[in-house]
Amino acid sequence: MTLLRDEGLTAGELAVWRMLQRAQVRVARHLESELLVAHDLPLASYEVLMQLAEAPGGRLRMNDLADRVLLSRSGLTRLIDRLQRDGLVTREACADDARGLFAVLSEPGAARLAEATPTYLRGIRGQFLDLLDAEEIAQVRRMLAKLGAKLGAKLGDGLGDELGDGLSAPAPDRSP
Repeated sequence: MTLLRDEGLTAGELAVWRMLQRAQVRVARHLESELLVAHDLPLASYEVLMQLAEAPGGRLRMNDLADRVLLSRSGLTRLIDRLQRDGLVTREACADDARGLFAVLSEPGAARLAEATPTYLRGIRGQFLDLLDAEEIAQVRRMLAKLGAKLGAKLGDGLGDELGDGLSAPAPDRSP
């Protein structure tokens, strides 16, 4: 196909990209379905609750949270609106920045997260980890760590640490 050659991609390179996208989407769809059926909790909501639970004090600035869950600021605002309506998070004003807001994990949010986590982890195991042997998992980990580090350096978007090897400490809370 000339379009591929014109853009400098081989058919094999494009196939790898598409396979990566499809694998991620298929696993995410399965997780979404399982979380909705068992806990009435969309995957994006689970990810927000998990990020808040892992953050110091169970809270993150909205901008930092949007970066961590890979949502636009407006998309995160709408999601936090729904989670707040459901009592799973609260919002707090930032004392040092009148425009800044924190999303804070509530007790009901922590309880909902605790209920949903076994389903989430079983889904990851069943739809991803159990399909690979230990060496393949190590290879994927190395490749994704390399990709994450290079993307972080190239894009300067602050996401490199979070896409790294998974062993480094969570990104620091950039709140004042």
